[in-house]
Amino acid sequence: MVRRWIWIGLAGVLMALLSLSFGSARAAGPLEPMLTVRGLPPMQTTAATALQPLKADQPGPTDFAAPELDLAQAAPPRQVTALADPTNYGDRFLTDVNGQVVRNDFIAVLHETVGSAQSALNLFRTRHPRDQDQVSYHALIGRDGTVYYIVPPEKRAFGAGNSVFNGPNGPETVRTNAAFPPSVNNFAYHVSLETPGDGFNNRRSHSGYTQAQYNSLAWLLAQTTIPDNRITTHQAVDRSGNRMDPRSFNSSSFFGQLRRYPNRSSLAG
Repeated sequence: MVRRWIWIGLAGVLMALLSLSFGSARAAGPLEPMLTVRGLPPMQTTAATALQPLKADQPGPTDFAAPELDLAQAAPPRQVTALADPTNYGDRFLTDVNGQVVRNDFIAVLHETVGSAQSALNLFRTRHPRDQDQVSYHALIGRDGTVYYIVPPEKRAFGAGNSVFNGPNGPETVRTNAAFPPSVNNFAYHVSLETPGDGFNNRRSHSGYTQAQYNSLAWLLAQTTIPDNRITTHQAVDRSGNRMDPRSFNSSSFFGQLRRYPNRSSLAG
């Protein structure tokens, strides 16, 4: 009789362990994709033609003068859709690899190309089967101010690797792939500026971005509901300590220009 109760007890323990195992498997199962987003610029449906970016006549100094034109009435910049190869972006997810629900508000992460806009577009449109080679931004702004839409806003661009956003709510990062460190990609909108020719190097600064680029960047981010204190840089979120972009970026002048849009007044940090 005692032996029978021992076997019953062991069976109960085994069932409990199996239950825990199945529960863990469910939690670590396929991540649920985010299908729609709010508060990010819509993807424009322009033909992917004439991808060769135009060059601005003059390189922009690090300090620039905001134009007299009322920015709220300014005409939108030239916009071109140049979709990345699907291997270079993925779904945004509603849960992390451990099955925990994630509710991060969006951030905007600013980058620079380091090379030409055309070389970056070519890279993003190249198939990269290996996870470690995949890279993209949501949008890229050429020297002439052209906005290139590369990844749909509801998708996760691979703009930052091991990264964390240290904002007003504390450290924020999400792990969506068990083989890689956590990153901000799941809740980031990545925008890159084309680097001037004297910035195709590893120096800490260059001649800066054109006024047309600042104008287009302000226009693009004015289409979002991302508050000023959640607009950051690749250098700020990077954990490796190797990223410096966007170098020679004039933050104070840019935010001054962005806040001239009437809809940004309530989003100023």
